[in-house]
This record gives sequence, structure tokens and C-alpha cells, in this order.
Amino acid sequence: MTAERPPASPPRRGGLGPIRRLVLAQLRDALGEGGSAPLPLDDPPGDPGLFGPASLAWRVHADLGSMLIGGYSALMLQMLHPLAMAGVEQHSAYREDPLGRLHRTARYVAGTTYGGRPLVDQLVDQVRTVHTHVRGVAPDGRPYRADDPHLLAFVHTCEVWGFVTAYQRYGPRPLLRPDKDAYLDEVAVLADLLGADPVPRSVSAVRAYFRAIRPELEATADARSAFAFLRTAIGRRPTDVVAHRIVAEAAIDLLPGFARAELGIAGLTGRLATGVVPGSGRLATRAAAASLAAGLRLALGPSLVRSAAEARVAAGATIEEPEAGAR
Repeated sequence: MTAERPPASPPRRGGLGPIRRLVLAQLRDALGEGGSAPLPLDDPPGDPGLFGPASLAWRVHADLGSMLIGGYSALMLQMLHPLAMAGVEQHSAYREDPLGRLHRTARYVAGTTYGGRPLVDQLVDQVRTVHTHVRGVAPDGRPYRADDPHLLAFVHTCEVWGFVTAYQRYGPRPLLRPDKDAYLDEVAVLADLLGADPVPRSVSAVRAYFRAIRPELEATADARSAFAFLRTAIGRRPTDVVAHRIVAEAAIDLLPGFARAELGIAGLTGRLATGVVPGSGRLATRAAAASLAAGLRLALGPSLVRSAAEARVAAGATIEEPEAGAR
């Protein structure tokens, strides 16, 4: 007679503690609880914002694990444009305050995705104002300006492609091709508001766009330095280092083949195989990243920003209800 096995123990959350604290800190900052002004996601009642609860943007941007991986991948791709990289190198303090830059980006994405139209317009105006001051001369002698429609289109395309490809691989439910096209078409409105042109609005259009812009991309000395910085763990605790390593390697895995070739990466480096995560290469990276994304969903629960936005939209229906029953 075989002894009955005891029931499996629920997963311990202790190992997710540092990751959970990091993500919650970013959420608190986005919601104004970390010292910055709060995002008024509850105002105005009934306003669906740019996208609304049924949109693909609300669905994709609510998954923090895949957004983090996709955001890192987007940064790695963006820095391959010498003019975009020059703007970051000359006008950004990303080396001195990497988390601050991450928080500001998360705040902008959260606000423009889930905020009402007044908040969206405010955030877009702030970015446009900042862009007017970001200009200069790249190391190769070419002038650049952040409000150049061509550069804006490149930055936008890298960002949303990173988000959707990361969600496809690490999100809770894969997207069908029409869903991916719908997402890219939805979020193109943000690029339009910033003045980007041309803005690809489908999977096939994005792929054609990258083929067209490929001759402009180069891993300059600044880009290689920034790439090395992105792969350097910010935290000092072993769990922080492991989490960062997983995110960075998963982000590299998402890069288009031409980007990895430009950066001199034929495949994954196998960093995850150094006694931290069993296995090596791409399979180990994807398994570790999938576990990280799933662990974040388990530890954090539903997206706080999406829940706040849903409450705002529902509040509009509550306000209108008495009028509907009036005689």
C-alpha cells in the first residue's frame, strides 16, 4: 500500500518580497503615494479616457510582469537609434536615478492608459513641453530634437512593440493576431497626440517599419554602454539581483534578430545558468520569466490603476441612474 502524499503546500511569498516591494513602490509612485502628486484616476466620473474598459490597451497594460519585461526590451531597442540615444545620454540622468526614470515612465503609461481625458491631455502636454528643450548634436555631428516626428515614431513603435510581444509571451492569455492589430491601432492615438509620424498600426506595419528604419540603427559606443548599464542589477540583495537578471535576459530574448546582431548577441548569454536558475539559454530564461510574471500576478492581485479607472467609469453610470428613472 502506497503512503498517501500530503497536499502540496501553497507557494511561499517570502521569495517574492523584494520584487513585490519594488513593484508596489512603483505603483504607489504612479498613484501619488510615493511623494509625487497623485494621478486623479477617479475624475471625471464616467469618463472612459482614450481607450475604455473593453480596450486591448487596458488589458495589456494591466499585466505588470510583462510590462516590465517589455519596457526593458523597448529601451534596449530605442537606444540603437544614434539620435535617440544622444538625447538620452545628453539630457537624462538615467545612470544616477534609474528608478526615478522608471517611475516617471510608469506614471505616464498608467495615466495615459487609465486616466480620464483631462489627465491624458495634461500628461501629453507635459511631455511635449519637455521635448521642446531636448535637442543638441549627436557624437556623429548630426543635430537632433526630441520633438522630431521621425524620432517620436521610432520611440513609440519600440515601446508598444515591446509591450505587446512581452504580453504575448508572458501575459495571462495570449493574443490572437486581430487582437494584436487592434492593440497597435488603439495605442497609435498616443503617438498621434505627441506628433509622431509615420505611426504603424498593425503587426505587418510594424515589421515593415523596422525593415525600413534598419539602416539608421547602430550600436554606438553610448548605446553599448547603456546596454551594459541596463543589464547591471540595481539592488544589492541576491533576490533583487536574480529578479533583475531574469527581466534583462527576457528583454534581450524579445529583441528582433537584427537588434541582437547589432549588439553582438548571437543568442542568450546563459547568465541564468550560473547556479541561480537551473538550465541555460533561451528555455531557462523564458521559464524563469514566466514564473516571475505569474508570481507577480499572484502576489499583487488585480491592477490597482485599472481598478481605479473602472470605478471612475462605473461612477458615471451611478450619476446618470436617477435621470433614467425620472418621470
